Amino acid sequence: MRLLLGLMWLLHWLPLPLLGRLGEGVGRLLFVLLRARRHITLTNLRLCLPDLSEAERTAIAKQHFQAYARSVLERGILWWASEARLRRLIRVVPQVPVDAIAARPTILLCPHFVGLDVAGVAVMLESSLCSIYTAQRSRVFDAALRRGRSRFRPVQLFSRGEGVKPIIRAMRQRVPFFMLPDMDFGARDAEFVPFFGIPAATLTAPARIADMTGAQVIPVVATYLPHYQGWQVRFYSAVEDYPGADLIAATRAMNAFIEQRIMEAPAEYFWAHKRFKTRPPGVSSVYERASAS
Repeated sequence: MRLLLGLMWLLHWLPLPLLGRLGEGVGRLLFVLLRARRHITLTNLRLCLPDLSEAERTAIAKQHFQAYARSVLERGILWWASEARLRRLIRVVPQVPVDAIAARPTILLCPHFVGLDVAGVAVMLESSLCSIYTAQRSRVFDAALRRGRSRFRPVQLFSRGEGVKPIIRAMRQRVPFFMLPDMDFGARDAEFVPFFGIPAATLTAPARIADMTGAQVIPVVATYLPHYQGWQVRFYSAVEDYPGADLIAATRAMNAFIEQRIMEAPAEYFWAHKRFKTRPPGVSSVYERASAS
């Protein structure tokens, strides 16, 4: 792992167009080698984008592997590049909502696009934040990741097992909660809500925490700029009347928003994750051929 980190550090000095092309080359190779993840990706695409042809879905899957591999190599820029370089490469639209964050508790809702770490850096250049964090298996990589994510401002990282109390305390101190709402963590604290028409175990935490704290929910999505120019991080307007009286309806609206953003950059969504791993009672797995979790 130290060797990998050393390689990432060396590569971060490269111009982004060269590093990006290198990452895409690695992604093309991984698409061939990682058969289980390829199967998961193609299964997700068949479920979510059934109107496309198999050839079109395969093309998106290949592009996704390239985008993901590129994001891993480019993480070295996020961890070690100068603030000046990061500000040149990250285009924030319209701007990080620091005034809104200071005014009331805030949830920054960041779906799982491959550039989500860029969105976190864009926030950290202007404001501290808190988030849920899963420790990495490698202690060396875990330490590097923590340093990289907190080098500009303090960041509070909580484990999922700590529950919502430390998150709520931080939010009440006007520390925004950077939340990733669209992973399958099982049936606990989740409801089966349609995602592209397929029942998906979806966390209700964004709606529940917003209801408990009176927080505003501001979506943020990071995508690649064309021609290896860098990244765009777009902050959307706070969701109106969220969550309202119906937490399930609010969760469905969140999924619908994510679906819309996916259709704008379909190859950059994290399709290699088992989004439909948890099935409703009596419904069989859609990933039976895959060996990866």
